[in-house]
Amino acid sequence: MKKVAFVSLGCDKNTVDSEIMLTLLTEHGYEITKQDEEAEAIVINTCAFIQDAQEESINAIIEMGQYKEEGRCKALIVTGCLAQRYADEIFDELPEVDAVVGTGSYEKIVEVMDALLLEGKKQIKQTDQTEQRDLSYHKRTVSTPGYYEYLKIAEGCDNHCTYCIIPKLRGPYRSRRKEDILQEARDLAAEGVKELMVVAQDITKYGCDLKDGYRLAQLLREICQIDGIEWIRLLYCYPEDITDELIEVMQAEEKILPYIDMPIQHCSDSVLRRMGRRHTKEGLQKVIEKLRKAMPDIAIRTTLITGFPGETQEEFQEMMAFVEESAFERLGVFTYSQEEGTPAALLPDQIEEEEKQRRQAELMALQKEISEAASAKLVGREVFAIIEGRIPEESEEEKEVYSARTYRDAPEIDGFIFITTSQELRSGDIVRCCVTGAYEYDLIGELI
Repeated sequence: MKKVAFVSLGCDKNTVDSEIMLTLLTEHGYEITKQDEEAEAIVINTCAFIQDAQEESINAIIEMGQYKEEGRCKALIVTGCLAQRYADEIFDELPEVDAVVGTGSYEKIVEVMDALLLEGKKQIKQTDQTEQRDLSYHKRTVSTPGYYEYLKIAEGCDNHCTYCIIPKLRGPYRSRRKEDILQEARDLAAEGVKELMVVAQDITKYGCDLKDGYRLAQLLREICQIDGIEWIRLLYCYPEDITDELIEVMQAEEKILPYIDMPIQHCSDSVLRRMGRRHTKEGLQKVIEKLRKAMPDIAIRTTLITGFPGETQEEFQEMMAFVEESAFERLGVFTYSQEEGTPAALLPDQIEEEEKQRRQAELMALQKEISEAASAKLVGREVFAIIEGRIPEESEEEKEVYSARTYRDAPEIDGFIFITTSQELRSGDIVRCCVTGAYEYDLIGELI
């Protein structure tokens, strides 16, 4: 049985793709190993969203390529967005790579692996049209801790923001069949998954390409009926498509956490027009008001971009004022990345990197104050939290300290609550605790 190692980079959508490939390979007799030096083939699922992600992917390829000289590796396969975007360049610049498999060709991973390891072929290129990708249900090899998982409900994107390369890498928006989504959710629940993160490039568009009128709100109602699933978290909701019906479902269904990831990127109408975004500052204010009125405890996460071409000091200060007014519970700030092949890359008045970073730091300093104040308000309150694991070095005699996440915290991107208790807890347990202390992004608590 030939051993294969996997490196998965980038977003949670990439994680889902990696898990599908893992299953396809194991179903065809390959053994997955976590020991890179033991692998006869190494697959690197890459990201190419921004320059930093591309550099991380290239560094991973170079690092894994060393195992072709030092280990047992006979085949190095690059998959994902970098493979789709720069297939020919990868072969030219990284000769250690034996195959590239693009975002539309994941189901061919076994065919490619066989050709490399069994037939001795080299330089295999599979970069089919992204819209041809098979979106039918595939079982997945869970690579997360097991009590939470990502549920991808659509592929591709039609938003065509001027700074973003994703539509070219993943194709037009295609909703998955509801039957496949619900079956996947049931299977994940049967494997012990308690928390589902509903993801896509834009989940609020779900069903826009379907003819039956079935939309996200209806899908969520059906997912809520699945036994075993206790928490449902919504990631990547574009504000212009957050409907009253969706808000009503979030409010009514206990399993849906009062948490929403709503990437806005900016608030200035002039910048939003240059970005190709469809929302306005007034529209943002209205949807935030609706969300907070329906769910006063809601945690709103968003992302912003500093230094978009032509962003003036006045437009940046407008964004600073908007962040202060909106008091987002969670906020990520990126500096603009000038991506080849995007309309924004050709815009005049590109801003110096140093200035982009200065504005990013200023925004994050403001957010630190906002987050600290929001966390302090939770002291003395009772919250539910899902246990992540024990922290042995922090534990004292007869007491243990566990890291956990509240409803306000998505895995890997948000904070923690650190819980002290004399009870023994397991990862995935959902417990009730009292908040006893607060930092900027993390909480301290005791088990009730």
